[in-house]
Amino acid sequence: MKTKSLLVTSAFIEAGAGLALLVSPALTVPFLIGGPFDIPAAAVVGRLTGAALLALALACWNARIDAGSPSTRGLVSGMSLYNAAAVVVLSYSGLGLRLIGIGFWPAVVLHLGMAIWCLAFLRKL
Repeated sequence: MKTKSLLVTSAFIEAGAGLALLVSPALTVPFLIGGPFDIPAAAVVGRLTGAALLALALACWNARIDAGSPSTRGLVSGMSLYNAAAVVVLSYSGLGLRLIGIGFWPAVVLHLGMAIWCLAFLRKL
């Protein structure tokens, strides 16, 4: 299992989501959860989330060069926690709150797959 593939894939996924949230959280969030996104404070939180995802993408992209370092293990540990938390939060929003947009289930499956990939990587070390 190649560390570089995991890091590059993570970088592209998080960069895409981060850019979408940073540029237009009002379009991105309803696509994901199907609910309105019309409170100004929510736009601030959405854009901050976008910036955080871009930071994760940059960290993953830069770590691909030194995939064998202890720092990379820490980064992948953090990414596994993030992806697992995303599955839990999204599942709750969909199953508990009934907030489901067109991109909801693909996002849940994507985060679940990435969490499993990260955990499999960590287990191999």
